[in-house]
Amino acid sequence: MKTTTHRVCTLCEATCGIAVEVEDGQVTRVTGDRHDPFSRGYICPKAYGMKALQDDPDRLRSPLIRDRATGEFREVNWQEAIDYAVEGLSRIRAEHGGDALATYAGNPNAHSLHAMIYGPVLTKALGTKHRYSASSADQLPKMVSCSLLFGGGLTVPIPDLDRTDYLLMLGANPVVSGGSLMTAPDAKGRIAAIRERGGKVVIVDPRRTESAAIADEHVFIRPGDDAFLLLAMCNAILESRGAELRGLAGHVQGLESAQAALVAFTPERVARRINIPRETIERLAAEFAGASSAACYGRIGTTCQTFGTLTSWAIDLLNLITGNLDRPGGVMFPLPAANRGGNKLDLPGPGRGSKFGRWKSSVRGLWEAFGELPVAVLAEEILDAAPEHKVRGMLTVAGNPLLSAPGSARLEEAFAALEFMVSVDIYLNETTRHADVILPPPPPLERESYDLAFYQLSVRNIAKYSPPALPRADGALDEWEILLSLAKG
Repeated sequence: MKTTTHRVCTLCEATCGIAVEVEDGQVTRVTGDRHDPFSRGYICPKAYGMKALQDDPDRLRSPLIRDRATGEFREVNWQEAIDYAVEGLSRIRAEHGGDALATYAGNPNAHSLHAMIYGPVLTKALGTKHRYSASSADQLPKMVSCSLLFGGGLTVPIPDLDRTDYLLMLGANPVVSGGSLMTAPDAKGRIAAIRERGGKVVIVDPRRTESAAIADEHVFIRPGDDAFLLLAMCNAILESRGAELRGLAGHVQGLESAQAALVAFTPERVARRINIPRETIERLAAEFAGASSAACYGRIGTTCQTFGTLTSWAIDLLNLITGNLDRPGGVMFPLPAANRGGNKLDLPGPGRGSKFGRWKSSVRGLWEAFGELPVAVLAEEILDAAPEHKVRGMLTVAGNPLLSAPGSARLEEAFAALEFMVSVDIYLNETTRHADVILPPPPPLERESYDLAFYQLSVRNIAKYSPPALPRADGALDEWEILLSLAKG
């Protein structure tokens, strides 16, 4: 029997539509869905990886339990694995308290409907303040900035790529990444279209990226200097022409304070600091402010740096003072069909909905944001914390921090020292090999999907449910069943 299932690719933020052909229980072909109104048949090579992931012989099909004496894993049935995991986590909590456990959620959780809904349930059930994720090594400064500016961590203004006449992009390479904090299938084509309709694309980046290669202009900048450039541009605009708030008049508070803070950041002074000519700074400012519509967008190069939160704020300040915030062709707030929890546009007043620093890490005293601590402190909270604060048990869900988080050698030592560890993951990798039990959920093509996270960050308002392309393997637990089974324990 041959079937074709139309769904989205869940291997990156673009949410491209795909057609998955299945014959006799095997995926035979993955193609772009030319009827998808968002991606219109476009896919990148990652989409073909959906088939490879389904067929990968290294993907785990059964739960594993590790023999601590030998380090060897053995396959077990689901009941034994769940019981063992629950007993181990419960023992740590009973002996040392809830904060003796830590959780780490990897990037794939944002692509999983089940993890988005039931992951927080599990975390709350464990009752620990030691919550970590990939966010603190990625986009967290942008979320902090947007929360203070607009009221919610996911109230992020998104560039209107399809209608803007001027795109200024810093620290991003969507030609390769496909867009991030900007759900946009065929980002390369959308950016190229700006030039084709007579607009301009300017890339600010320390290296000649693939995105810079298709831009009108590439401005080289030293890593970490983005905030200075943006603040100088804002200074130049406010000094030369003032703020043009358009429809935002009456909705903006604190502009006078912001302008006072910018006084020191003159183009002439900043030019000496960042080694970009004053004339270039002033020209970019004039072009951006003078364009019929303009959008400034920054990504991981602007958040993974010393001034990440300041740079994120400066990006939106530039959009705001030029009248390009919340207007067609500028940057706009998506209106997702579901999960408005992180998008606080419906709440009155500035900065409501988020509090930071409600607790701190025990060793360095770094504060939490959005309910989690920075992953940079995880190793020391296991190895260096006082006995009453020490992390002794770990739960990882779809994450590989020993490969992706800072200080991997130190994390290796820390994970080896844990008393008990559970991993919900489909692979035996650098991190999960330290687990006492590994619980593999079904692969993406055996699960339904709806992008609760990425439709909050989309360049177009869209809603698309994806049915499974294949039935779940006999006897396997679905991801929601795994997470809730651990939470019940």
